[in-house]
Amino acid sequence: MLSNLANGFSAALSFQALMFCFIGVSVGTFVGVLPGIGALAAISMLLPLTYYLDPMVGLIMLAGIFYGAQYGSSTAAILLNIPGTATAAITCLDGYPMAKNGRAGVALFMTSIASFAGGIFAICMLMFFTPALASLALSFNSAEYFSAMFLGLIAASTLSVGSPLKGMAMVVLGLALAIPGTDINSGLMRFTYGHYEMAEGFQLVAIAMGLFGISEILTMLVRREKPRVLARDITFRSMLPTRDDWSRFSWPAARGAVIGSIVGALPGSGPSMATFVSYAVERRAAKDPSRFGKGAVEGIVAPESANNASVQAAFIPTLSLGVPGDAVMAILLGALMIHGIIPGPEFIQQQPTLFWGLVASFWIGNIVLLILNVPLIGLWVRLLTVPYRVLYPTMLFLICIGVYSVRSNGFDVGVALAFGLLGMLMNLLRYPTAPVLLGFILGPLIEEHFKRALLVSRGDMMIFIDRPISATLLAIAGLLLLLSAWQTIHMRRKARRDAVEGETAATREFFDE
Repeated sequence: MLSNLANGFSAALSFQALMFCFIGVSVGTFVGVLPGIGALAAISMLLPLTYYLDPMVGLIMLAGIFYGAQYGSSTAAILLNIPGTATAAITCLDGYPMAKNGRAGVALFMTSIASFAGGIFAICMLMFFTPALASLALSFNSAEYFSAMFLGLIAASTLSVGSPLKGMAMVVLGLALAIPGTDINSGLMRFTYGHYEMAEGFQLVAIAMGLFGISEILTMLVRREKPRVLARDITFRSMLPTRDDWSRFSWPAARGAVIGSIVGALPGSGPSMATFVSYAVERRAAKDPSRFGKGAVEGIVAPESANNASVQAAFIPTLSLGVPGDAVMAILLGALMIHGIIPGPEFIQQQPTLFWGLVASFWIGNIVLLILNVPLIGLWVRLLTVPYRVLYPTMLFLICIGVYSVRSNGFDVGVALAFGLLGMLMNLLRYPTAPVLLGFILGPLIEEHFKRALLVSRGDMMIFIDRPISATLLAIAGLLLLLSAWQTIHMRRKARRDAVEGETAATREFFDE
């Protein structure tokens, strides 16, 4: 492993890899600081650029945007009470009270250190467990692959924030969007309706930019959200933690890193779940839980450590099994597939330089992020004052240029705009957009492995149950479906009970008067 890691550093320390690693983490921090944009939109905009880069360099840049955004997202959460990304929502609970108490500098400094600690721990997990999991996955056939991807889709839909039914509906929509194009087995075009632009199906770049780039801009414009920065001077002296702050740092950061690494390695879980679980664990472990929500250091350290750990650990199932954990991992998987590289059990053996170069870039990127975030916190705070009337038109222009540059086809630009409007409606109606992209990218792979498994078994569906690993994965997916159904029924009953109790109380007050 050490020799492989040394070869990875020799590749990651090349001038081109270093330059695009720096670009990726810088852009990631920038979009993380600005509320409402997020890593998905930035990765979607820069995805066409990777067509002209070496696959390793392109993946290093896109991955840098992903984990770099987690560093920057806490800045807006602490100063504005608006999370830069959804994963930083839990940081608002204690980060914003610390800012109102004049401790914004300490909060920003502690989150940067916690993010670095969580990321480094998860990178070690990635180095040790990805090759082992890939070796186990060599015994997989099409039945196991289908079951693993099916479990990933079910987990992504049922464990996402919001209604599980809405999440599952969006997964089905994504699978439906993957159907138009050329059939894998017969080579015949289906659902193209005579449009030759649809021979290859919808383009990943157009859908990603529409759902996560244009839609976010339109949603912010419709809601007319204009964040206001707290007028506080953040100096280097104001960032220095006290001895009591350091005493409350170590164990929450360690627990957050472990929780984030475990949750992030599970397909479909994502960093949002890791942050909520780590925050709940810290409240349970605290001697005085009443401090939480009022500016507790543990309330920002543990979620930020878990946040970055889960992002790095999400590469474990993506690279070893080819099953993305969330929408960003799905885009990275699609970027590799565009270059003809299929992540899976043989990925590390066939592409050792790419894998270990990516791991080495994670070490480099996290160190660069620590340098960028701690001394330049004042600069990132000033970025929150960028006029959105300048930022939004520039982003829309870059999105349209990026979509057009893929195939030099105006049809793709129209598709991106259409999905932008669809994404805006989904945001306003509180339908999750990430499961759509997961279903779209995994759709062709699920179809391929499903048909291949049935060909091997001569049409016998029992092949998915006869094999132990496949049956176990399907059983877990079934349990998740039952759990989500029970939660939905329980929430509806509770809502009805609360409504009845409210009406009864109002009636009593009326007669009492």
